[in-house]
Amino acid sequence: MSKKPSLARASAPASIGNVGVGFDVLGLAFDAVRDTVTVHRDTAPGTRLGHVSGLVEQLPEAVADNCALAAADAVLKAAGSPCGLVVDIHKGVPLSAGMGGSAASAVAAAGAVNALLGSPFSLSELLPLAMEGEKVSADPPPWDNVMAALMGGLVVAGRLDPPLIRRLPLPAGVACVLFHPDRKVETQRARELLAPTIAKDIAVEHARNMASFVAGCAINDLDLVRAGLSDIFIEPQRLPLLPELAAVQTAALEAGALGCSFSGSGPSVFAWAAETELTAVERAMAAAFRAANCDANAYDAPIDSAGLRVESVE
Repeated sequence: MSKKPSLARASAPASIGNVGVGFDVLGLAFDAVRDTVTVHRDTAPGTRLGHVSGLVEQLPEAVADNCALAAADAVLKAAGSPCGLVVDIHKGVPLSAGMGGSAASAVAAAGAVNALLGSPFSLSELLPLAMEGEKVSADPPPWDNVMAALMGGLVVAGRLDPPLIRRLPLPAGVACVLFHPDRKVETQRARELLAPTIAKDIAVEHARNMASFVAGCAINDLDLVRAGLSDIFIEPQRLPLLPELAAVQTAALEAGALGCSFSGSGPSVFAWAAETELTAVERAMAAAFRAANCDANAYDAPIDSAGLRVESVE
């Protein structure tokens, strides 16, 4: 009988929830930074926090309060495994940044435990288990960041129950830049800002924008992408979270961006641009943040970024 592996390691990327126009429907993997989770098999039952490194040195030790631990524990229980786990977390994705930091930890942990147990679950089967980790951040948990970090690329949630999740085509020659200002926004707080209903004319225009954006991605039509990549639904309600957004958007669009909006619940801001225009767009956004006396770190990544990656099994 072969010896069972003693540890496994997996990583998952940052992600852009909503992708501007697709609130709770679209998610985009953003492989500029990653969270890496290493799980060690342990003889004592249960799931415990091990070493924490990277952007933070401390995280909650209770399973119910830690995205990675909750996802790891969900996979362990779903598999019916009697082993215990010690979970090491390396945070590469900033927390409360609108970059899917909780989703990256949850997906990496779910993937690492799945690898440790011999991969009993497919990617689609891992999704609801990783969602148990995302639930720590917001309940009910949004799907956008989790499905993107898991599957990579641009992902649509066609249905939630039962899940119908698909990767979408992406236009050629387009890249993404993201700025993370020196602010923190909790997902739950950002969702509490949203009105329960919207006017019919806004709903119709929002549907038009989303249809244009998705169609433009599918048929490689950047005019449609540009026409659709505008959020008139959620973004106006969240402007108090980052008053500088309007100036940054104007700068990005004047420099040639296809669109510019909040990444997830903010405060990070992303823009899509043709690869030939990306440097100009990035410089314009950086200048707008400086003019507003708002420190912000820039990240860039291809729009067709990889999702969950198993790094090693030993």
